[in-house]
Amino acid sequence: MPSAPQFRSLCPVRPARPADEPALAELDRATWSTLHSVQPRPRPPYPPFFDDRHRPEEFLLAEADTDDGGRRLAGYIRLACPTPLAATAHVRQIQGLAVAEWARGQGLARTLLRAARTEARRQGAARLTLRVLGHNAPARALYASEGFAVEGVLPGEIFLDGRYVDDVLMGRSLTP
Repeated sequence: MPSAPQFRSLCPVRPARPADEPALAELDRATWSTLHSVQPRPRPPYPPFFDDRHRPEEFLLAEADTDDGGRRLAGYIRLACPTPLAATAHVRQIQGLAVAEWARGQGLARTLLRAARTEARRQGAARLTLRVLGHNAPARALYASEGFAVEGVLPGEIFLDGRYVDDVLMGRSLTP
Protein backbone atom coordinates (compact mmCIF):
# COMPACT_ATOMS: atom_id res chain seq x y z
CA MET A 1 0.00 0.00 0.00
CA PRO A 2 1.44 3.41 -0.94
CA SER A 3 2.37 5.74 1.88
CA ALA A 4 -0.03 8.52 2.74
CA PRO A 5 0.73 11.63 0.72
CA GLN A 6 0.86 15.05 2.27
CA PHE A 7 -1.61 17.20 0.43
CA ARG A 8 -1.57 20.89 -0.31
CA SER A 9 -5.21 21.45 -1.16
CA LEU A 10 -8.44 19.78 -2.08
CA CYS A 11 -9.59 20.16 -5.66
CA PRO A 12 -13.19 21.02 -6.55
CA VAL A 13 -15.61 18.10 -6.41
CA ARG A 14 -16.22 16.67 -9.89
CA PRO A 15 -18.25 13.92 -11.53
CA ALA A 16 -16.53 10.56 -11.87
CA ARG A 17 -15.39 9.27 -15.25
CA PRO A 18 -14.93 5.65 -16.35
CA ALA A 19 -11.14 6.12 -16.07
CA ASP A 20 -11.56 6.75 -12.30
CA GLU A 21 -12.65 3.16 -11.72
CA PRO A 22 -9.29 1.75 -10.46
CA ALA A 23 -8.78 4.58 -7.94
CA LEU A 24 -12.39 4.40 -6.74
CA ALA A 25 -12.18 0.63 -6.31
CA GLU A 26 -8.94 0.96 -4.35
CA LEU A 27 -10.40 3.66 -2.08
CA ASP A 28 -13.55 1.62 -1.54
CA ARG A 29 -11.53 -1.41 -0.43
CA ALA A 30 -9.19 0.68 1.75
CA THR A 31 -12.06 2.33 3.63
CA TRP A 32 -14.17 -0.81 4.13
CA SER A 33 -15.41 -1.15 7.71
CA THR A 34 -18.31 -2.75 9.58
CA LEU A 35 -18.98 0.76 10.90
CA HIS A 36 -20.67 1.53 7.59
CA SER A 37 -20.68 -1.52 5.31
CA VAL A 38 -23.15 -4.38 5.34
CA GLN A 39 -21.14 -6.29 2.74
CA PRO A 40 -18.38 -8.77 3.62
CA ARG A 41 -14.80 -7.51 3.47
CA PRO A 42 -13.75 -7.39 -0.19
CA ARG A 43 -11.50 -10.23 -1.30
CA PRO A 44 -9.85 -10.93 -4.66
CA PRO A 45 -10.84 -11.41 -7.34
CA TYR A 46 -12.53 -8.03 -7.02
CA PRO A 47 -15.65 -7.32 -9.07
CA PRO A 48 -15.73 -4.19 -11.23
CA PHE A 49 -16.45 -1.00 -9.29
CA PHE A 50 -18.72 0.28 -12.07
CA ASP A 51 -21.48 -1.97 -13.38
CA ASP A 52 -25.08 -1.68 -14.57
CA ARG A 53 -26.23 -0.72 -11.07
CA HIS A 54 -23.27 1.54 -10.17
CA ARG A 55 -22.63 3.91 -13.05
CA PRO A 56 -19.89 6.58 -13.20
CA GLU A 57 -22.43 9.40 -13.49
CA GLU A 58 -23.77 8.55 -10.01
CA PHE A 59 -20.46 9.35 -8.32
CA LEU A 60 -18.97 12.67 -7.30
CA LEU A 61 -15.37 12.63 -6.24
CA ALA A 62 -12.82 14.82 -4.55
CA GLU A 63 -9.14 14.81 -5.28
CA ALA A 64 -6.25 16.43 -3.48
CA ASP A 65 -3.18 18.10 -4.93
CA THR A 66 -0.27 16.42 -3.17
CA ASP A 67 3.03 17.96 -2.08
CA ASP A 68 4.86 15.94 -4.72
CA GLY A 69 2.92 17.72 -7.50
CA GLY A 70 0.50 14.88 -8.11
CA ARG A 71 -3.19 14.45 -7.60
CA ARG A 72 -4.83 11.65 -5.64
CA LEU A 73 -8.41 10.55 -5.02
CA ALA A 74 -9.42 11.66 -1.52
CA GLY A 75 -13.08 10.67 -1.38
CA TYR A 76 -16.33 10.00 -3.16
CA ILE A 77 -20.07 10.12 -2.67
CA ARG A 78 -22.67 8.19 -4.65
CA LEU A 79 -25.93 9.93 -5.49
CA ALA A 80 -28.61 7.79 -7.13
CA CYS A 81 -32.34 7.40 -7.59
CA PRO A 82 -33.66 5.22 -4.75
CA THR A 83 -35.92 3.20 -7.07
CA PRO A 84 -36.67 3.03 -10.80
CA LEU A 85 -40.26 4.14 -10.10
CA ALA A 86 -41.57 7.42 -11.54
CA ALA A 87 -43.23 8.04 -8.15
CA THR A 88 -39.77 8.52 -6.55
CA ALA A 89 -38.17 10.52 -9.37
CA HIS A 90 -38.13 13.59 -7.08
CA VAL A 91 -35.83 11.83 -4.58
CA ARG A 92 -32.09 11.26 -4.69
CA GLN A 93 -30.40 8.94 -2.22
CA ILE A 94 -26.85 8.94 -0.96
CA GLN A 95 -25.74 5.35 -1.44
CA GLY A 96 -22.12 5.55 -0.39
CA LEU A 97 -19.61 7.97 1.05
CA ALA A 98 -15.92 7.27 1.55
CA VAL A 99 -12.97 9.44 2.56
CA ALA A 100 -9.37 8.22 2.46
CA GLU A 101 -7.84 7.92 5.90
CA TRP A 102 -5.07 10.39 5.03
CA ALA A 103 -7.69 13.01 4.02
CA ARG A 104 -9.93 12.74 7.09
CA GLY A 105 -10.44 15.59 9.50
CA GLN A 106 -10.35 18.21 6.74
CA GLY A 107 -14.11 18.59 6.21
CA LEU A 108 -14.12 16.49 3.05
CA ALA A 109 -17.18 14.39 3.95
CA ARG A 110 -19.11 17.61 4.57
CA THR A 111 -17.87 19.03 1.25
CA LEU A 112 -19.02 15.88 -0.57
CA LEU A 113 -22.42 16.00 1.15
CA ARG A 114 -22.91 19.61 0.10
CA ALA A 115 -21.85 18.82 -3.46
CA ALA A 116 -24.37 15.95 -3.52
CA ARG A 117 -27.08 18.28 -2.27
CA THR A 118 -26.23 20.80 -5.02
CA GLU A 119 -26.19 18.06 -7.68
CA ALA A 120 -29.50 16.61 -6.45
CA ARG A 121 -31.09 20.05 -6.76
CA ARG A 122 -29.55 20.47 -10.23
CA GLN A 123 -31.21 17.17 -11.19
CA GLY A 124 -34.56 18.51 -10.00
CA ALA A 125 -34.80 16.52 -6.78
CA ALA A 126 -36.95 17.82 -3.93
CA ARG A 127 -35.69 15.35 -1.29
CA LEU A 128 -32.38 13.78 -0.34
CA THR A 129 -32.30 10.58 1.71
CA LEU A 130 -29.81 8.06 3.04
CA ARG A 131 -29.49 5.00 5.22
CA VAL A 132 -26.89 4.74 7.97
CA LEU A 133 -26.08 2.00 10.45
CA GLY A 134 -27.29 2.82 13.95
CA HIS A 135 -23.86 2.35 15.52
CA ASN A 136 -22.17 4.82 13.13
CA ALA A 137 -22.40 7.81 15.48
CA PRO A 138 -19.86 10.01 13.62
CA ALA A 139 -21.78 9.72 10.34
CA ARG A 140 -25.13 10.27 12.01
CA ALA A 141 -23.83 13.42 13.70
CA LEU A 142 -22.45 14.73 10.40
CA TYR A 143 -25.73 14.08 8.59
CA ALA A 144 -27.74 15.76 11.35
CA SER A 145 -25.45 18.81 11.21
CA GLU A 146 -26.20 19.04 7.47
CA GLY A 147 -29.96 19.11 7.98
CA PHE A 148 -30.82 15.41 7.79
CA ALA A 149 -33.40 14.16 10.28
CA VAL A 150 -34.10 10.60 11.37
CA GLU A 151 -37.26 9.59 9.52
CA GLY A 152 -37.36 5.98 10.58
CA VAL A 153 -35.47 3.21 12.31
CA LEU A 154 -35.55 -0.46 11.42
CA PRO A 155 -34.48 -2.01 14.74
CA GLY A 156 -32.07 -4.93 14.44
CA GLU A 157 -32.45 -4.96 10.64
CA ILE A 158 -28.79 -5.75 9.96
CA PHE A 159 -26.72 -8.59 11.44
CA LEU A 160 -23.00 -7.68 11.60
CA ASP A 161 -20.15 -9.19 13.57
CA GLY A 162 -22.46 -11.35 15.62
CA ARG A 163 -24.89 -8.62 16.64
CA TYR A 164 -28.00 -6.91 15.35
CA VAL A 165 -27.66 -3.30 14.23
CA ASP A 166 -30.38 -0.74 13.50
CA ASP A 167 -30.84 0.59 9.97
CA VAL A 168 -31.51 4.32 10.36
CA LEU A 169 -33.33 6.18 7.59
CA MET A 170 -32.55 9.89 7.32
CA GLY A 171 -33.74 12.54 4.94
CA ARG A 172 -34.04 16.24 4.25
CA SER A 173 -35.99 18.53 2.00
CA LEU A 174 -34.19 20.29 -0.83
CA THR A 175 -36.87 22.93 -1.26
CA PRO A 176 -36.55 26.32 0.43
